[in-house]
Amino acid sequence: MFSAPGKAFVAGGYLVLDPKYKAFVIALSSRMYAHAHVEKEAGEYTEVCVKSPQFAEGEWCYKIDLSRPDLTQEIHGRHNPFVKSTIDILFLYLAPKQNKRITITIFSDPEYHSQKDSMPKTSKTGLKTFYYHSQPINKVAKTGLGSSAGLVACLTTALLSCFSENFDVKNETTLTRIHNLAQVAHCHAQGKIGSGFDVAAATFGSIVYRRFDPQLVNRVIESWKNEDLVQLVDNTDWKIEHTKCCLPPGIKLLMGDIVGGSETPKLVSKVLEWRKKEPERSLEVWTHLNSNNMRLVESLEKLQDFSKKQPETYKLSLRSLVEGNKSGFSDVVSSIQGIRQYMKIMTQESGAEIEPDQQTELLDYCMSLNGVLGGVVPGAGGYDAVCLLVAQEAIPEVVERTKDLSVTWLNLHEQETGIREEDVSSFIGLL
Repeated sequence: MFSAPGKAFVAGGYLVLDPKYKAFVIALSSRMYAHAHVEKEAGEYTEVCVKSPQFAEGEWCYKIDLSRPDLTQEIHGRHNPFVKSTIDILFLYLAPKQNKRITITIFSDPEYHSQKDSMPKTSKTGLKTFYYHSQPINKVAKTGLGSSAGLVACLTTALLSCFSENFDVKNETTLTRIHNLAQVAHCHAQGKIGSGFDVAAATFGSIVYRRFDPQLVNRVIESWKNEDLVQLVDNTDWKIEHTKCCLPPGIKLLMGDIVGGSETPKLVSKVLEWRKKEPERSLEVWTHLNSNNMRLVESLEKLQDFSKKQPETYKLSLRSLVEGNKSGFSDVVSSIQGIRQYMKIMTQESGAEIEPDQQTELLDYCMSLNGVLGGVVPGAGGYDAVCLLVAQEAIPEVVERTKDLSVTWLNLHEQETGIREEDVSSFIGLL
């Protein structure tokens, strides 16, 4: 049984599309889980059945002729592009010779989806609770935590484990293989080559990320040959960066869900249009934005270092922060203000509602509260979420002071780890 985390894209929205720039992505405690069961004997076909019992019609079963895996179809006529693409890419890569019957059961933590019209169900151990929905998965609203990337990452891991001896997700080579396969599958499912930050965070955890060259994946999807995919996954330097970076002790990420929602593709196309029309001005804005993004990462790393070298002094700084004195964290505060300043400029000049006025009001108010270092509209921006960096001890007060506003704080925290193996016994009664 394996799992992959959700994500909050804190710094590097839009810039992440260009390999010149880096982004900071925090992995979250909401996780997607995949349990694999394999039977060696399966007759004349390989059968892969992916079950998602939390959703109505949550079952996708494929019969695969190993001599023609490209002709694989779902036997009920159901469509799930992320499941189908992951299976297609895995079988193209592995080119297995022996038929198997594989059942993968998927679970997702409550924070990924709206809980409307759902019922909680808890494992016999009481360790896991999931929400079961009366609607199919495509009719249940998502909260934007990266469910498709998490699904592809943990499904890739579970399928790979069915064909590997001594499979160990703590092994760096195995993790890179999972990442590369999941990136190709995710791009294929979406029908476009994205920046890949969400798949990278699902695989590696909280990271500073630099994207890969889109042509690497494009060529393989176009050729659809085993040898090209193996070459890309196992023997090619993708020149990406995924450096571990996490929040210092006592500082937590607070994710806020706002009823609204905005379509990311429309926001992105407006920004790219502005960049095309105003190359010099947009470069100037992006250069300043990148400088503040990297300053945020550096200041978090310095605090991490400070907390280890001078733990008592660091604790005093945290205590002061909770009481409203932010001077010990001034670099973090000013870099977040800088990020927001240039995101706002981009909003005004491109016409894309990256930090709309109502989000500005909410973030400005949160910023005035004790213990809050700052906040942003995560990812590509819009109306549907905010995230804050807050002293852990100040969180109850922040929640209390914002209870009458249009924000619901999610029960989430940072989780540094990406893909990990889970204890199956926690799921007894659900599998």
